[in-house]
Amino acid sequence: MGGDDVGAALAADGDDVVTEAEVWEALAEIPDPEIPVISVVDLGVVRDVQVDDERVHVEFTPTFLGCPALEVMRDAMATRIAELGAEPEVEVVLDDSWSTDRITPEGREKLRAAGFAPPTPRGEDTTLVQLQSNGFRCPYCGSRDTALENIFGPTPCRSLRYCRGCKQPFEQFKTI
Repeated sequence: MGGDDVGAALAADGDDVVTEAEVWEALAEIPDPEIPVISVVDLGVVRDVQVDDERVHVEFTPTFLGCPALEVMRDAMATRIAELGAEPEVEVVLDDSWSTDRITPEGREKLRAAGFAPPTPRGEDTTLVQLQSNGFRCPYCGSRDTALENIFGPTPCRSLRYCRGCKQPFEQFKTI
């Protein structure tokens, strides 16, 4: 039996237990249903992964309580875990709110590269960041000479802005 045959036989016998690192890696391949340039891991909605033999427990918190993509994300995570050969248990955690601070640096860069203005990290200042003038850099030219066009964007977590420098409209993630 060759090396590949042995690996296949072990997987078929169920002796190949999935690791936490493999689960995180698999979940990092799942795109956000509304903004596919960023994964659910980079978005920061996956809170915890626990592996117990063949069962994998994932906790995730949606970006907001009424998120229309909640079921899509939960199903995608369960499917990907099952593809690893494990029994998925995906729990939606609603007693702790998601924050834009949970977006990874890689996720922020992916958003910027796709034409979205990443949210400003929350700080000590409690001013409503979305309403600040010149508070956001244009993802196209980097100018801070931007204006809020509409606080209500295509989803509750985004606003529409306009760059006075390059004349491009863009979506800005609200700081939550």
